[in-house]
Amino acid sequence: MLVYSTNPHLNLQLQEQQEAETPAPAKQKLLVGIDRRQRAGKQVTLVSGFTGKKDDLEALGKTLKGKCGVGGSVKEGQIIIQGDCRDKVVTLLQNMGYQAKRSN
Repeated sequence: MLVYSTNPHLNLQLQEQQEAETPAPAKQKLLVGIDRRQRAGKQVTLVSGFTGKKDDLEALGKTLKGKCGVGGSVKEGQIIIQGDCRDKVVTLLQNMGYQAKRSN
């Protein structure tokens, strides 16, 4: 990171950070778990381990929420689905070609 330079001949080439390409579903290892902490006693299903573009993660989250018929969100690289839907989510992900595993 360069804040300021007095050198008029300095050639700066700023590189934009590019998101990593999303690997094929068969190369993704996703963990499906449950979380009850800091959620007022309510359970949520967490899908973690996704690598790739944020848009692809959000699209996968939207698909899972729709197929489970519940709400949720995508935050900090994790898909959060309301309720305990672990078994259903694992089955859906495996049918989509992902390597999904129930973590707890």
